[in-house]
Amino acid sequence: MTSPQAAQGGTRQRDFGTLTVLGWAGEYGDGRDMAFLLVYSLGDGAGGREATVAAMRRLAEEAGLPVGTEAVDAAAAGRRFPVTLIVEGGQAALTMPKLTAQYPAPPEWVAAARERGRVYFMLATTPWPQAPSGAAVGEQALREYVSEEMMSSAAHCLLPVRTLAG
Repeated sequence: MTSPQAAQGGTRQRDFGTLTVLGWAGEYGDGRDMAFLLVYSLGDGAGGREATVAAMRRLAEEAGLPVGTEAVDAAAAGRRFPVTLIVEGGQAALTMPKLTAQYPAPPEWVAAARERGRVYFMLATTPWPQAPSGAAVGEQALREYVSEEMMSSAAHCLLPVRTLAG
């Protein structure tokens, strides 16, 4: 994952620390699977946990993503929406201001993303130091992290699935 330095006064990688991307597919209220994509910090930003939370909030705001439980529908927001997702060849590439990330997506995640034509994206402001990049995350640990508190302090977005062909 990369994150270029921000312009004067903006959020910088050292402010939010190590970011990790996690995805899963699961039922979404209508009996069909939804592909979920979560970006979170390990909480190892330069200023500690509270500064990391503030930096993640700024990152969301700078991307035009309101923090709260309401999901923004990027397709309804128009073509100039600042967050995009390309799914191609078993990879998901997420791009937003100051952040580009790739996620090696398992087949069930890709299938859910393609079937629905969109992915439920969350940018968590709550750090999750217990789940470093590359570590296996069990279903129980994920359920504990994706709590009401985490959900109410995250930015939520429904992102249309795009491909390299358009």
